Amino acid sequence: MPIAVLLTSWTMRVSEPSLKTLGNVSLIVVGVIIASFGEIKFVLTGFLFQCGGIVFEAIRLVMVQRLLSASEFKMDPLVSLYYFAPACAIMNGITALILEVPKMTLMDIERVGYFTLFTNAMIAFLLNVSVVFLIGKTSSLVMTLSGVLKDILLVLCSMFIFRDPVSPLQAFGYSVALCGLVYYKLGADKLKEYVGNGQRSWADYGVRHPALRRVLVIGMVLMTVFVLLGGITFSGALPPGYDPTPYAKGKIDEVLGKTGS
Repeated sequence: MPIAVLLTSWTMRVSEPSLKTLGNVSLIVVGVIIASFGEIKFVLTGFLFQCGGIVFEAIRLVMVQRLLSASEFKMDPLVSLYYFAPACAIMNGITALILEVPKMTLMDIERVGYFTLFTNAMIAFLLNVSVVFLIGKTSSLVMTLSGVLKDILLVLCSMFIFRDPVSPLQAFGYSVALCGLVYYKLGADKLKEYVGNGQRSWADYGVRHPALRRVLVIGMVLMTVFVLLGGITFSGALPPGYDPTPYAKGKIDEVLGKTGS
């Protein structure tokens, strides 16, 4: 999607072509591809729908950016929403009349709940407003890259809240994408400046608190090892015979039994 938006913006002359920008965005895309590799189950129909969705969404975002930033339009974000929202409503209404309304009953709406539908509509409206404001302040490419960050946050939330397993390959892929986002935002010069400041602060902290610095380093190393081992275990890369959980539970029960007696 970021590549499609970037190429569309170049084709429609909304932004000037830049190989540097293409390289930065490609790094993010490669990270997402690595993270998605283990989840791919190829179906031709779904693939064609996805390609169509990517093309049309890229054109839509670039056209919104042109409405907001081009000299011949230069619309206010809310004014632009006032113009293109009715067109979207008509298209969705026609599709719903053909595919959904014949199968729907009032019981279906009541089962979902009027409050849920109203809240959903309000959140969707606020989402459209925020998207238009973001494109107006930045660009359609930044809007698309924000979606990558949203996906990373969703994966992290699903890990900690719903305990969904994440393989080391997925973690590595999202780490590459996140690094690409940071590099796209800051650039090489800013990153070097921040890294230099961080190194000086870390060295100064080690001089003032050497023991605490060692504890922090050991803690980060242990946390990294546990995260990697946990991802490998959940991904199924190790056979059940190598699972250390039964052995550890047996040892703990043995120690607790001796302590109790």
